[in-house]
Amino acid sequence: MHRRIIAPGALAAASVLLAIPASAASASPGAPGIGDPYYPAYGNGGYDVSHYDLRLKYQPATDELEGTATILAKTTQDLSRFDLDFLLDVSEVRVNGAVAAFTTSGEHELEITPKTPLAKGATVTVVVRYSGVPSSKQAYGFTSWHRTADGGVGANEPEAAWWWFPSNDHPLDKATYDVSVLVPDGSQAISNGTLQSTSSRLGWTRYNWRSDKPQATYLATLAVGRFDVTTGTTESGIPVVNAYSKDLGDNAGAARASIERTGEIADWLSGYFGPYPFDALGGYVPNTNTGYALETQTRPFYSPRQFANGSNVSVVVHELAHQWYGDYVSVAGWKDIWLNEGFARYAQWLWSEHEGEGTAQELADYVYASHPADDAFWTVKPGDPGAANQFDIAVYDRGALAVQALRKEIGDDAFFAVLKGWPKKHAYGNASVADLQKYAEQISGKELGALFDTWLFQPAKPAAPAARTASIAKVSSAPAQPKSWKKIAATNDVHEH
Repeated sequence: MHRRIIAPGALAAASVLLAIPASAASASPGAPGIGDPYYPAYGNGGYDVSHYDLRLKYQPATDELEGTATILAKTTQDLSRFDLDFLLDVSEVRVNGAVAAFTTSGEHELEITPKTPLAKGATVTVVVRYSGVPSSKQAYGFTSWHRTADGGVGANEPEAAWWWFPSNDHPLDKATYDVSVLVPDGSQAISNGTLQSTSSRLGWTRYNWRSDKPQATYLATLAVGRFDVTTGTTESGIPVVNAYSKDLGDNAGAARASIERTGEIADWLSGYFGPYPFDALGGYVPNTNTGYALETQTRPFYSPRQFANGSNVSVVVHELAHQWYGDYVSVAGWKDIWLNEGFARYAQWLWSEHEGEGTAQELADYVYASHPADDAFWTVKPGDPGAANQFDIAVYDRGALAVQALRKEIGDDAFFAVLKGWPKKHAYGNASVADLQKYAEQISGKELGALFDTWLFQPAKPAAPAARTASIAKVSSAPAQPKSWKKIAATNDVHEH
């Protein structure tokens, strides 16, 4: 028998190893990106957020923001370190009550190292205390914080959160929100969801907003300024809160004439897409100099420029359609943007039918004929346009052509069943273009691979035979411009993020 002699030092080392939990020994840093090829550094790996509690104080005169973010999450791996996406100045981080080390890296990464590693499947509470001037911060050469004469606004796509709260900034990680904002008396804070309460003390007023359904980070919004606020209820019983900057000038009337129809339009859209999926509704127009609108959940953001030429109900239709296609069901990856924009644009075509200003088919014929085969319009693939072309007009108009092609291929009964059933199937979750194709094939009983490939993934104008099959290029002469076209085209800068 051979006896192995173990030195005392080795024995002590072995004892220490035995004392370390297996999870700690195997812990590794979470990825600094969630894995989206369009935006490799966006989002983070290693955890999933369930709730954000944001307690903020904002001074409109100086654009100074102070905040405490409490983030509830669950780990998806053994974590030695993890990232949040954030730009403001952090003073303290705690993980499960214990002070954690932190540093910054890259353009927008906040790296957090907890005092002890986190085991896979653990519930985690992260508290981040921070402050800063959002308008002074840039990443990748741009800002998503819009300074206004009376305050500031956080709204942009695909990123806006970094300027006002730390987050896992990708649509794959949706969460619920409580947003509590302290502002000087005379200013208001507008956010998503329902206004739970307000309270005033010593010259400051606190607004407490709640979003109780899963919400992507880019769909969270904050606007502080001086607003005229209107309230109401849709016929279906959803409370509506709209807010208009008090200094919209000549655009004020047109903005109100458009956005005050929000309840009517949401009820109308529910006939196509199913019951409205949230418990709050509305829109807001701060006095920003941007041109775009954005489907911020339950309360879309509209720039004043959308109403420079008069009322623009079509843009309200577009942003409200996103409440189903984009918010209720969000993209699995940013390459799936057609699921948002193609269907929101198509909703505008359906509204045109509703208003008797041109059918979806007439609009499709017009779009198809308006772009010759050598037009760069056809080189953008709506099903995977690339990050540089994510908001190209082709994603909208060629995207809507694809929706119309699907309608003609499977017939109205199946098509409208898909339109309504798809959001319900992926309620409050995420999905891809491939998922939609599979669902449409299931509902219609047809093989749709060739159609999806032709209209979404080929960098060329579909040939006339293929177009005729979809009843899109059946006319030999150039079709007349539908009456609604100018109204729809006026919303083209909706995508200029």
